[in-house]
Amino acid sequence: MTDSTLRLAWRDIATDWYSAVPLGNGRLGAMVFGGGTCRYQLNNATVWSGHPGIAAEELDRVTAAGAGPELLEDVRAALDDGDVRRGEDLLMRFEGRYSQEFLPLADLTVEIPRARPLAGTPARVLDLDLGTLDEQLEVDGVQIRRRSWISAPEQALYIEIVAVTALPELVIGLDSPLRVRERWTEGASLGIDLVAPIDGTPLHEQGVEPAHTYADDADATFDAAASVAVAIATNGSVDSVDDRLRVTSASRVLIALSSSSRAASWWAGRDDEEQRALTSLDIRAQACDAAQSALEADDPHGGHVADLAGMTPARFRIGDRRDGTWDVHDDVLNGFDDALRTTIMAEYGRYLIAASSRRGGPAANLQGIWNHEMRPAWSSNYTVNINTEMNYWAAPLIGLEDPAEPLISLVEHIAATGADVARRLYGARGWVCHHNTDLWGWSLPVGNGHGGASWAQWALGGVWLCHNLWDQYAISADEAVLRRIWPLLRGAALFCLDWLQPAVDGTLRTNPSTSPENMFVADDGRPTALGDMATMDAALIGSLFDRCLAALAALGGDPVAEDTDLAGELRRASALLPVETVGPDGRLREWSHDHPEHEPAHRHLSPLVGLYPLNRITTQDTPELADAAARFLDARGTGAMGWSWAWKIALRSRLGQGEHADRLLNEAFTPYEKDNARHAPVDGSEWGGLLPNLFSTHPPFQIDGNYGFTAGIAEMLLQSHRDEIHLLPAVPDAWLRGRVAGLRARGGLVIDIDWGDAEITCTLRDRTGRDRTTTVRCGSRSQVAHIPAGSSVQLSLPLR
Repeated sequence: MTDSTLRLAWRDIATDWYSAVPLGNGRLGAMVFGGGTCRYQLNNATVWSGHPGIAAEELDRVTAAGAGPELLEDVRAALDDGDVRRGEDLLMRFEGRYSQEFLPLADLTVEIPRARPLAGTPARVLDLDLGTLDEQLEVDGVQIRRRSWISAPEQALYIEIVAVTALPELVIGLDSPLRVRERWTEGASLGIDLVAPIDGTPLHEQGVEPAHTYADDADATFDAAASVAVAIATNGSVDSVDDRLRVTSASRVLIALSSSSRAASWWAGRDDEEQRALTSLDIRAQACDAAQSALEADDPHGGHVADLAGMTPARFRIGDRRDGTWDVHDDVLNGFDDALRTTIMAEYGRYLIAASSRRGGPAANLQGIWNHEMRPAWSSNYTVNINTEMNYWAAPLIGLEDPAEPLISLVEHIAATGADVARRLYGARGWVCHHNTDLWGWSLPVGNGHGGASWAQWALGGVWLCHNLWDQYAISADEAVLRRIWPLLRGAALFCLDWLQPAVDGTLRTNPSTSPENMFVADDGRPTALGDMATMDAALIGSLFDRCLAALAALGGDPVAEDTDLAGELRRASALLPVETVGPDGRLREWSHDHPEHEPAHRHLSPLVGLYPLNRITTQDTPELADAAARFLDARGTGAMGWSWAWKIALRSRLGQGEHADRLLNEAFTPYEKDNARHAPVDGSEWGGLLPNLFSTHPPFQIDGNYGFTAGIAEMLLQSHRDEIHLLPAVPDAWLRGRVAGLRARGGLVIDIDWGDAEITCTLRDRTGRDRTTTVRCGSRSQVAHIPAGSSVQLSLPLR
């Protein structure tokens, strides 16, 4: 190790899953416990409960029970008549059961009898730049180095063990919480064949038995097979004992582990005939071939490091310190250098995004790619009323274009099922997605007929996801991205055009409408979520229409973009959409009417989506609305749980309130001191914090907070809107100096920023290969930058 990388050190081996260290390559994830008997808890991003046809089967069941356009008209009539309770009851009939669960894969154990961490050294050191975990061990006076990493080029987990002299014994085993079909050993190889359930009941659905249904028990046609294979190269001897491999008299051991699944073939787009031809033996062969190929690769660690370096993500240094080895307990969880802690958490979020999301694989879910429970909280799936969107706010801003791609793939899968849901449930064109989705592209409302309208009956999940896709295009300025996402934007817009209904005053509205997970007090004195045209609806739909029109203009005469009728519809509808308004209390309204609040400090900030991430509200162009947004934030309070903190940080940054943002960061970075596995109330009454491995907890653990912190910190350092670049728009006074390299600005610009000694210097590069002119601002000062194609420009401005 050198001092040119950022490393996190844990003094001890992990005592529980929340102390283990995450590794990943977007498809394969591992939580590493360390020590003489080291557990690698494994996940495969494609191993979920469910099967490809589950969404269609559930849509058939719901429509057969009476849900559809006629029932929707009854709902709307009830709400217009003021009978909100009848509207709630009728909407229950639109609910499918639930989306599916992300599942654990297996456990690999690597046991070196009597080994323990080397005295005087950290038990585990994670290099965030190299994506590598190092351990120094000793056994009977013999020093051992164990290095672990998960390679994207080789699609394998590697464990490299090097000892000063030959070790007497090393034992490798595999097990799984999934149903095991067969265990096998062959020479220096070990494997386990598994099957995932074809249905999984969420933890919050109490009393449903069995919790998991397997194909063998239900006479289903989809064989949810998965395999894990381990191959070993060593200068010692290998034999098998009780379904485990034993290595003796070895001073060098290289272990390669790979995994395959039938669901991965489906995700990759194999047609039905190819899918039916696959057998469990085929899945095993894929895993075995991948493990053996990985073992034979030239310089697998060098290839892994080069792959990470090739992504060229941004690097952060707030204050004077970045590179080196930092003790997690002393420097982060209990540290006094807030600038260093901010640097580490920004970099940790960057590391976690790249480790859990890579091109060609599924998108990062509620726990990224790491889950050890068969019934994880909220199914560890995709919650698309904030959490999935937050997972991907940072990626394009910090240059992680490859890790950003899986979100496009996820939305493509959702749109494929969501088109039938839009047509059959609502009589609408385009496609729709509600509150949850999963690997299989679930798009129905969830709730099983008893889900609360505040979360189940929100039909704009797909619309919000489209704004993430737009940001990928706007920041990269890559026309190929726009061409790919245009059908998705177009379909979401068509749904919105049909979902909108005329109001009495001639404007358009959504009915029914909810503000995700929040409620107000209805006329009967009881809480409800149902109204018409919540502020979030207006912001999401209005921005989508604007961006679709911009996309049509950008695509010009291309055949895919020739949709004159759509452009006309969008313009006519846009003119009739309401805009954000201010209530009598000076705050931005959450609903179209002023209702008494049910939870004044609610954790969601849905009405402020126009401030962040959509940029409809700005301090420059709409100061009255910006002030109303600030008042809204003030009323909601400070912390809650990880993801809510992260959103508040980004919102304060958009308002230029760096001191507020900094206080929120320091709140969010406090250690969580209760039971790591505890499921606290969802109302935010019990604050989260950081777990021993620096995961952000709701509680329980959700990874969106980690990703969101990186996005919020990036927003404090750089904003790019309205064809202007704002440097350090929300930097607090305590951040006296620092450097960030490789941040992305909208329009395809790459920006490095150095600040300190009352001056800020920035370097701008254009990635599109064309001449550019842009205005760069720092506070009230500005300069116009002309960037010739293929070169960079350096500017200097006063810091304050």
